[in-house]
Amino acid sequence: MTLVLIVEDEARIARAMQITLQAHGYQALTVGNGADALQAAAKQPVEIVVLDLGLPDMDGVEIIRRIRGWSSMPIIVLSARHASEDKVEALDAGADDYVTKPFGLDELLARLRVASRRIVTGLEEPTLATSDFMVDLAGKKIVKDGAEVRLTPTEWNILELLVRNKGKLVSQQQILTQVWGQAYAKETQYLRVYIAQLRRKLERDPAEPRHLHTEAGMGYRFDP
Repeated sequence: MTLVLIVEDEARIARAMQITLQAHGYQALTVGNGADALQAAAKQPVEIVVLDLGLPDMDGVEIIRRIRGWSSMPIIVLSARHASEDKVEALDAGADDYVTKPFGLDELLARLRVASRRIVTGLEEPTLATSDFMVDLAGKKIVKDGAEVRLTPTEWNILELLVRNKGKLVSQQQILTQVWGQAYAKETQYLRVYIAQLRRKLERDPAEPRHLHTEAGMGYRFDP
């Protein structure tokens, strides 16, 4: 059965959704805040997330961004926010669907059926271990020799992109546009500086990198 994570701080609504989903052949796990949602998404075999944006400890959009750092699981937003800019922000962050409250349970079930067809088979791991360090995509941190390595936001964004495409060549232009924006598509000197910084922080021998490889004139490749 498909496991659906329900992230909703109103217990009555969460319970109603859980009962309905279980009656229609889904497994349903409920949590009431963002921290528990991120932990459950990383540690449980969750396949679809149903997410309320207005949570007590963090905004739902931030949860979407964090999950998208390591997983492509479908995310359906349920929110009382009706403004178009709220919908655009959530969808741009990586949500697959947006349902405004109040909503009918029949509509939710229909959206879940659509989301189920988008489930990617195969387990997506929120952590990746190399011979020298561990990348925690869900927690956005690096551990090397038992200690956390401090990365700047830009360093993390570059590394995350490379890790999510491990073993594949990622072009200089792709990294520049995704991390800095389209206006920086030709500013390769920025990239060289940050790749050098990442090597100094992560590689045993930055001069002979084992994980962050340069493909001359083309881009970079991450090998675990």
